[in-house]
Amino acid sequence: MNVENYFINSMSQKSSHIGDDGAVIGEWIYSKDIFFENVHFKRKWLTAYQIGYKAMIINISDAIAMNAQPLYALVGAAMPKSMSLHEMDELARGMRECASQFGVEIIGGDTISNSKLDLSITIVSKSKNPLLRQGLKSGDMIAHTGKIGESLRHLRYLTAGGKVHTKSRFVRPVLRQAFIMKARPYLQCGMDLSDGLYSDMGKLCAANRCGISWKKRYSKASACSGEEYEMLIAFKPSQAKTVKRIAKLTRTSLTIVASARRGKFINRCKAHHF
Repeated sequence: MNVENYFINSMSQKSSHIGDDGAVIGEWIYSKDIFFENVHFKRKWLTAYQIGYKAMIINISDAIAMNAQPLYALVGAAMPKSMSLHEMDELARGMRECASQFGVEIIGGDTISNSKLDLSITIVSKSKNPLLRQGLKSGDMIAHTGKIGESLRHLRYLTAGGKVHTKSRFVRPVLRQAFIMKARPYLQCGMDLSDGLYSDMGKLCAANRCGISWKKRYSKASACSGEEYEMLIAFKPSQAKTVKRIAKLTRTSLTIVASARRGKFINRCKAHHF
């Protein structure tokens, strides 16, 4: 059982907007991710600046995944008393610089003292044509951007006591904003690829009550690798040439991995955070 999905679904109401990377209310989209020490990162792995930057960009990722323009952010920070003022400044600088790159204004939030560093960010964005998880039809092609498994490989370096480059995907994810904006008219559905290919494929299939036929093989380790922050998208076979052309124009690596069919997809990965 996916405990995370179980709990989120338990909050669902009759008029619920739960089910996508963010909640769509008219043209407005609201999303939130938490970034907790010893769950998503260790402070010895990343500088305070890198922690702030990553906390912000993984939240902005949800807006980008839905073809939305992120506009505002609310920040919640639980910080240990051992953090110096310099570390706090660097944490805030990482958030500010990332937010500025995407045109996001940090408009408020809350802070408390804690035994470790835990961050929670809400992003408010806007879209006239949001990309949702529903819309997948039998025969549609499913693809992902970028390479799968790099984040896991770098995480293993870190857990073994090693270091990774400052531009590592684990440290500094790259979002596919230009590609999604240009490709949106030709996409059936899509979502942020953050919990691993198998796990997020399971969410896509569950949202559309379908199964898939694989066109590409992956090792279980690569397919279960989370923290990728790539895109999982679907499009009609007739639109494949156009989507590939847009990928090339935006310098986005694109790999077709499966096609949708009748049936049910079973995720074989363990949940990352439980």
